[in-house]
Amino acid sequence: MIIYGINPVIEALRAGRVKQLRLGERSGERLRELLALASAQRVKVVHATPEALARDARGGVHQGVVADIEDVADYSVLELVRGARGVPLVVVLDGIEDPHNLGAILRTADAAGVDGVIVQSRRSAALDGVAAKASAGAVAYVRIAEVVNIARAIDELKEAGIWTVGLAGEGAQAYDRIDYTGPTAIVLGAEGTGLRRLVREKCDFLAAIPMRGHVQSLNVSVAAGVALFEAVRQRVGKNAP
Repeated sequence: MIIYGINPVIEALRAGRVKQLRLGERSGERLRELLALASAQRVKVVHATPEALARDARGGVHQGVVADIEDVADYSVLELVRGARGVPLVVVLDGIEDPHNLGAILRTADAAGVDGVIVQSRRSAALDGVAAKASAGAVAYVRIAEVVNIARAIDELKEAGIWTVGLAGEGAQAYDRIDYTGPTAIVLGAEGTGLRRLVREKCDFLAAIPMRGHVQSLNVSVAAGVALFEAVRQRVGKNAP
């Protein structure tokens, strides 16, 4: 698995997942921090031409840094639930194909302290490259379960005692009227098409984010942030003295 960009590579180094670095002719404080981390972990560093780095990064903005890292650890749905640090909070992605959106959602999930993200092995953006860079390194930390069938994964969550909340424009309740203080999975649909019919029908609740302007929907990564931090707000409020 290949990632690129200074911030994603630094986070992968901190997580102990980098196997080899390829660097161009760059300098700066962040790069010195990166090299210090690599040295401390005895990660092999190879100097590369700009052309080689651009080829490895497939034209992405690599900032002179490309890394070979260990593949993302693959969890099962139940492992995400059982490994929760408190009351489980999980994100389910139903066909997010834009790597920028996937990366942004992973970044938000990490910031919100989510216990795991479930993605479909097909009809989903890859976790390396663009998604890793857009996640600002969060891909090195977020626990991910790749599944064959999202609807079946929702059934597994329900059997494990998790309430599933699908975000949809036609949702009967506003997103902030849902109780997220119990074991919860927030389900997000694909860009443009939203949740697929069967996935929508499997959800315990459908919630909408009210639109006050002329545009009738939010980018899926923004919607994820809105719902996740409402869950965080409710949980912090419940545990407040």
